[in-house]
Order: sequence, then structure tokens, then C-alpha cells
Amino acid sequence: MFDLLAVQNQIRCVTNFHDLVSTPFIGNINALCWQRELPGDFSEIVNAIELTENLVVIEPKALQELRLSQHGQMAREVILNDLELLNVYGASPVLNLIRNYQRDETNAFFPTDVYSFHADRAPIPTSTFLCTYYGESSQILPNDGAIKKVRIPHIRSELKRRYNGPEEDFEAFLSEHFYDLHYEALPGASPVSMGPGHLWRLAVDHPESKVLPCVHRAPIEKPGQPRLLLIC
Repeated sequence: MFDLLAVQNQIRCVTNFHDLVSTPFIGNINALCWQRELPGDFSEIVNAIELTENLVVIEPKALQELRLSQHGQMAREVILNDLELLNVYGASPVLNLIRNYQRDETNAFFPTDVYSFHADRAPIPTSTFLCTYYGESSQILPNDGAIKKVRIPHIRSELKRRYNGPEEDFEAFLSEHFYDLHYEALPGASPVSMGPGHLWRLAVDHPESKVLPCVHRAPIEKPGQPRLLLIC
């Protein structure tokens, strides 16, 4: 169970998929959570898949072909149902097994990988969907506890030094390199785990959005414990 009290002003909980996709983001609400206690053994699916790379995409056909116990089959049915619901809705869900994501090692001053608090951006109205079935869960940083890194004076000054171009094009530079999508936690702010099994819909930065985008990040994975994650 995630700590709803820490972000109760921006998360709304629902009890079914229809409400998850139809409830509008409004006011401070920029994250919707279908809270669930899922049946089945998801670790069995993780252990049945050979993780030859740091991240592998599990196709539905490959998932269906796994030889699983009754509890593993229950977990598989949950995932297949989630994939079907999202596909019918018009999303493009992907099931990933993740040892770890690639780090932005070329930019130690301002890494822009998914381990950094960030918001998603799209050119059209859309949302981000996430569900962690196994492993460490993604995290949300309350918007009132976050500040854009490009607004922090010493970071902005360093970015301007590296940019070294016309002042009128600086904001475009920040957007082009995704710097304007990354955030830092304010003193005293704490990230909130999104918890296992819950299906989330997060607000995205797009031209028609009426709310702030949801600030989130991927967690640091535990050694020897991959994440089984649905995302779209």
C-alpha cells in the first residue's frame, strides 16, 4: 500500500479500469490509481524468463507459452487482462522485465535518465500508465515538494555556460535536451512508492493539459531482483 496521505491532494483512487481511464485530471489531481490486491505468483513469471539483457520486452505470446503453476497462471491472467484492457482503450502497453535501466553517464552534472525525478511530455493529449507487478515500485514526488532543476540558480547558470548561444534560444535548448522535464526534491519532501499491483494513470505535459504533470521516477533496483513492469 502506498502512502496516500503524503500526496492526497494530487492522487485520486478508483476501483475499476473504466474509472481509471474516464476520470478527468482536474485541479491538483494529476495521478489516478486503481488500487488492487492481485492474486497469483508474479515471481514465478520473473524466474521463468531468461534475462539476457538489462531490459527485455515480454511479448504476450511468449508470456502465454510459459509453463507455470496454478499461482503463476493466475498472475499471467492478470497481466494479459491488463494488456487487453489497455489495448482496447487505445494505448500501446509494453511488459518489461528490467535488471536496470541505462544510466546517463555522459552527463554527470545533469543526468536525464529515468532514475531522475521527471515528468513525461507528449505533443498530443495522452497519459502515462504504469504497473509494477514484481520488484521495486516507481515513485511519485509531490508537486509541492518539487522544483524544476532548470530554476535552481547554480544549475541554470551552468546550463547557460554550456549552451553558450543566443539568449532567445535558451529555453528551446532546455526543451530539446529534456532538461526542463527534470526535478529536484525540496528540503523535507519525500517520494511516495506507487506500490506493487496498482495500475496508475499519470498526467503528462501536453499542449491541452489543465493540470501539472505528475513528477515520478524509476526506483533503484535491488541486486538480483528484476522489476516486472507494464508501461505505456
